[in-house]
Amino acid sequence: MSGDLEARLGVERDGFVLDLPIEIPAGRTVALLGPNGAGKSTAVASLAGLLPLDRGRVRLGERVLDEPAAGLFVPPEERNIGVVFQDYLLFPHMNVAANIAFGLGGRGLTRTEIDSRVASWAERLDISDLLNRRPADLSGGQAQRVALARALVTDPDLLLLDEPLAALDTSTRNRLRRALSDHLAGFDGPRLLITHDPTEAFLLADEIHLVENGRLTQSGTAEEIRLRPRTRYAADLVGSNLLEGQASRGTVRAGRGTLSVADSEAEGPVLLSIHPRAVALHLSRPEGSPRNAWASTVTRVEDHGDRVRVGLGEPLELVAEVTPAAVAELSLSPGSAVWVSIKATEIGLEPV
Repeated sequence: MSGDLEARLGVERDGFVLDLPIEIPAGRTVALLGPNGAGKSTAVASLAGLLPLDRGRVRLGERVLDEPAAGLFVPPEERNIGVVFQDYLLFPHMNVAANIAFGLGGRGLTRTEIDSRVASWAERLDISDLLNRRPADLSGGQAQRVALARALVTDPDLLLLDEPLAALDTSTRNRLRRALSDHLAGFDGPRLLITHDPTEAFLLADEIHLVENGRLTQSGTAEEIRLRPRTRYAADLVGSNLLEGQASRGTVRAGRGTLSVADSEAEGPVLLSIHPRAVALHLSRPEGSPRNAWASTVTRVEDHGDRVRVGLGEPLELVAEVTPAAVAELSLSPGSAVWVSIKATEIGLEPV
């Protein structure tokens, strides 16, 4: 049975300092987001045992994997951690089947058992026809799926995913995201997802940790961070309002409201994406009676210099982004009554 992950990652390299607490309960997924150079890949390498800590501690379940003060360090091959690296790190001299099976060596499995596990994950990730190829003969997306299969085939105690879907085209990414989501739902151990895609984090993670300059700057659910970003980076990262809804015949039910969308063929669960600048605010019902228009109340007003983020309450909690001049013109403040409108063509929609 997998246990919780509790870590304090302290690493110093070439003037960069990572000081990052990470706690992930078993059965939960945390997404680590941050700009380039923030320390995300360093965190993955430290947890995997590829980069020993300078200070801090890594505990997985009942095992301490790294604690410099106590002279403890468990090498990577003894940690039972599955890792998917952004640059794949496939062995070029091995075929796909051997790459997937690599982590199963030394576990007392028979050849038949190993082949069965490899075949099972190859089928789940739609790479069964690639088993005899070498990495040099794979596309980027194919190589990424092989790396993912190699991480999952060992039934790891901790799963580290460093941009696992970045190299895939849109249709393949959607299909593999659903397969990955299904696996995560049944995975007993903690999971850490590194991603630059807030949509991916929204769909796959239970909680999001934002890291900037080697430090944790905000933690919370996607909804909490979307509604109350604490830094300029956080505000930019969650630039779009991401909402789950149910689509039917050109409309989507989300929150306590219903929105008209341009996609009239979508049916079932969807993820809506609405940029804050697409959310228009008015003192009275807008002229022309746009399909998406409703009365709401301002919940907060946050000044970000050349722009202002305005939080809106029910029936649909959204964030609008306006200029300081618009705030003055509309006399916006917490508690203000406003009308909200959004063009159907400004609403992105993706099946879940």
